[in-house]
Amino acid sequence: MLSRSILASVLVLAASAAVSGCTPVTAMNGFVAVDNKPEEVKIGETRTMVASKLGSPSTTSAFDKNTWYYITQTTDKLAYMHPQLKSRKVVAISFDKDEKVTAVKALDLHDSYDLAYEKRETPTRGRELNWFEQLLGNVGRGSTMLPQDDDPGASRPGSSGGPVPH
Repeated sequence: MLSRSILASVLVLAASAAVSGCTPVTAMNGFVAVDNKPEEVKIGETRTMVASKLGSPSTTSAFDKNTWYYITQTTDKLAYMHPQLKSRKVVAISFDKDEKVTAVKALDLHDSYDLAYEKRETPTRGRELNWFEQLLGNVGRGSTMLPQDDDPGASRPGSSGGPVPH
């Protein structure tokens, strides 16, 4: 009778461990709004006011340094699987030449689109090695304990041990 209760306890513990392993881990990355939200920035505010309210942006525009982006995203990761994107929010704040806000645009996951990545690869110079050549590729190349040419402070064989004059 005691062994059945122990077996039942072990099965319950194993089942609970299996179920808890299937619970996704939620992660929030990027800008986290504490007191002020980026979408609440008013047109006409200065760049210093925005920076004091929100802090530095997640990134700036590559082509126009007068656009700041505050980016937040939430992902769920289940065990060893790749993370699944649950939400993304991007707030773009544009400034004019007088450093005043001219536009605030909030974008979410529905405003995004997938990019088609190029599948072709650029071939590299040289040749491909088979497994045997890879295995024996470093045989005979010398010891890694000797001073290397990329170490300017190392003494060279046949020198007095000091730095090499130019």
